[in-house]
Amino acid sequence: MRAEKRKRLEAKGWKVGSVKDFLGLSDQEAAYIELRLKLARGLKARRHARGLSQNELAKVVQSSQSRVAKMESGDPTVSLDLLVRSLLALGASTRDLGQIITRG
Repeated sequence: MRAEKRKRLEAKGWKVGSVKDFLGLSDQEAAYIELRLKLARGLKARRHARGLSQNELAKVVQSSQSRVAKMESGDPTVSLDLLVRSLLALGASTRDLGQIITRG
């Protein structure tokens, strides 16, 4: 956020901070959430790169389109196991998984 905008918000009584601060998350909790979101973004990017619809991916991983949508949105009801298995089903290697996780 630009410094000017931050100053205006703070002058009007708004508190500006991170999601971690707002929710009172520990470092481990914040890292876990970030990991889930990176895997979700990686899954969506890989699906797009393969030219698949959510429905087509659902058939590959033997799930439903709505579950794929939840996977890609980082829904907390989706297990890390399912995210990783779905990425592997799309041809991701362990090296690819590492790159997804380490990307900023």
